[in-house]
Amino acid sequence: MRRFLSFRDFDWTLLGFVMILSIISIFEIYSATLHTKFVGFYKQQILWLIGGLFAMFVFSIIDYHRLIDAIHWIYGFCVVSLVAVLVVGTKVLGARRWIKLPGGIHFQPSEWVKLVLIVAVTRYFVGLMGKQLTWADIFKAMALVGVPMLLVLKQPDLGTALTYTPVLLAGLFLGGIDLKKGAILVFAALLLGSIAFTSGKVLKPYQKARLTSFMNPDADPKGSGYQINQSKIAVGDGGVFGRGATKGTQTQGDFLPIPYTDFIFAAFAEEHGFVGAVIVLLIYFLILMRLIQNAQTAADLSGTFLIMGVVAVLIFQIAVNVGMVIGLMPVTGIPLPLMSYGGSSVLFTFLALGMVMNVRMSRFVN
Repeated sequence: MRRFLSFRDFDWTLLGFVMILSIISIFEIYSATLHTKFVGFYKQQILWLIGGLFAMFVFSIIDYHRLIDAIHWIYGFCVVSLVAVLVVGTKVLGARRWIKLPGGIHFQPSEWVKLVLIVAVTRYFVGLMGKQLTWADIFKAMALVGVPMLLVLKQPDLGTALTYTPVLLAGLFLGGIDLKKGAILVFAALLLGSIAFTSGKVLKPYQKARLTSFMNPDADPKGSGYQINQSKIAVGDGGVFGRGATKGTQTQGDFLPIPYTDFIFAAFAEEHGFVGAVIVLLIYFLILMRLIQNAQTAADLSGTFLIMGVVAVLIFQIAVNVGMVIGLMPVTGIPLPLMSYGGSSVLFTFLALGMVMNVRMSRFVN
């Protein structure tokens, strides 16, 4: 029976690594927006960081078992909020992704759905432990993730929708899917993906261009290939040690697109070079290893599933964003966790970390 939690058992080492990246983010956002109309965005990022820290500490004292027990209601609310986005959401650049709240606050439900899906998938697969996964079990899990995923694709927001996929994959893997079923699913996913890509009914033309331009950006250097080309130039321009803070020609010359969000890693690499980029990637590695260690020592399977769901999402976002910046992955608009500017992304990450902290602290409860 749980009695009390103590912040003495908090993973302060993990939080230390997270704060280092968050501080790097603030300085890089300041540098990347210094000579643009977005100057001052770093101040907003500081506020989001403070709010994220507060949310993390609050979330860390909420028993994760209560979240799991209440996930039916939370999941239902999220689906309703995604439908509301399509009906009354604010339209920006042809996409409806936000609901405008009083006070000028824009709420993006799709970011929070990642956290909800981690909890929902955990409850589902933990309830199946001890039995061989059947096709019915697998299809139910796919529907659990697929409903919000389709609603987000409808906005359209391909990048965020894709971040739901690793939650499902982590659940299937930890849930014990056998090799044969896994191979069939991979083949089916590739087949359906190719059909969806060529049908013209699932993806918008600009989304198709984004998904293919990275393979040959020079084919349309001023169009779909522009972002990747400028990003690769910025990364290469940084050399070994970089040009120095606020001195990147691609970033400060406004050639690198949105250097404070999707391409913040390219801006950082230009200013701090290969050495700086490696240091950032090393910090990410240490964060992920720390998370995995907490998953291995969790008090129960639910705790392990929850943390590994967070790990899966973070690995996916880091790999896709960094791969996109160096031209190995398509441009999908997926932010770099703890680095990219954006309140929804910051709050999701810190709420997820708060849940991880609760799992860790629960190990020490008498």
